[in-house]
Amino acid sequence: MVHQTMPTRSTSASNASSKISPMNLRLLRLVVSALIVGTLAACSTRPPAPVAPSVPSVQPPAAPTVPVPVPGTLTQSKSRWVPVGWGELPGFEGDALHEAWNAWLRSCERPAPAFAPLCGDVRRLSIASPEEQRGWMMQRLQPYRVESLDGAADGLLTGYFEPYLDAARQPGNGFSVPLYAPPADLAARKPWYTRQQIDTLPQAQAALAGRAIAWVRDPVEAMVLHIQGSGRLRVQEADGSVRLVRLAFAGTNDQPYKSVGKWLLDQGLVRDATWPGITAWVRANPQRVNEMLWSNPRYVFFREEPLDALDAAFGPKGAQGVPLTPGRSIAVDRQSIPYGTPVWLASSGPTAQLSRLVLAQDTGSAILGAVRADYFTGWGAEAGEIAGRLKQGLRLWALWPR
Repeated sequence: MVHQTMPTRSTSASNASSKISPMNLRLLRLVVSALIVGTLAACSTRPPAPVAPSVPSVQPPAAPTVPVPVPGTLTQSKSRWVPVGWGELPGFEGDALHEAWNAWLRSCERPAPAFAPLCGDVRRLSIASPEEQRGWMMQRLQPYRVESLDGAADGLLTGYFEPYLDAARQPGNGFSVPLYAPPADLAARKPWYTRQQIDTLPQAQAALAGRAIAWVRDPVEAMVLHIQGSGRLRVQEADGSVRLVRLAFAGTNDQPYKSVGKWLLDQGLVRDATWPGITAWVRANPQRVNEMLWSNPRYVFFREEPLDALDAAFGPKGAQGVPLTPGRSIAVDRQSIPYGTPVWLASSGPTAQLSRLVLAQDTGSAILGAVRADYFTGWGAEAGEIAGRLKQGLRLWALWPR
């Protein structure tokens, strides 16, 4: 409440009171006194009204977060693709695109229907400058951020490679571990014998009699070959000559794949389950090697392929049916990314810093999920070292025709 006061002069007050009769003056004093008392009462502070005790409000449970639909989003069986600008792709301006063009040319040998119309330009641009290649991509392709169906954009990158082993056509002189072609009854018996049964059961060994392609020295290296699915052999022939051949994937015993690294971790035997860590454990525990190997019941069978100079410059054929390019081919879950799709890959971790164009050209039994890729590192010991340690975060962008 604001109290306003009105200034007065003493002479005016004196003149006004001199014109009032004594009775009226007494009456006026009573009225003024009443007004003053009323005004003071009105200005006094009233006691606060009682406050009702507060009752805690009950909030309804939060609704699950649902990704907000983005116009132009494409949906695959296991992923959704959200359209983005080229500026979202880390490192796009600096990649050596001509390296990826070799992989793209290979994809054009068996192109996916969506990319077949672009293959003429891909071939023409194989000798173009990076600026021309980059400009063409920006004109003809739309980048999409690959996410899981619930909107998660972060995933996992691992690596794989093509082992390079010494081998012999006949057992002996340390070559004691066979690499087999598929048995004749593989299609009729599903699942076939486990890895342990193949090594120990007379019936399984009888079914594989005469099916050995070659023999290697180390059972752990043989398992690495099984896990990678293909490899190169420097094989000693019966006449003493040496020939380079490739073993390509030809089937499995249809048993489930179990990670020997996970088995070692679960047993508390190692803390580093990368292949270098596993190899160190094997050297220290040779008496338990079979126990470790048999923890993975899956067994892989191979077929032999010639390896001329041109074939030797590329990796084995992936699931798309074209040879893999080191550093530019990835294995994916085909229910997330179709074979033959150019993909922008970004991954940062202790093993590698990657921001580059790759091609989805392969798959693998452990490569499952929306944002999941296996990076082909090449062949030989150095490639195996990188692949064995590569396990880090991943983001992917599918590049799809406009």
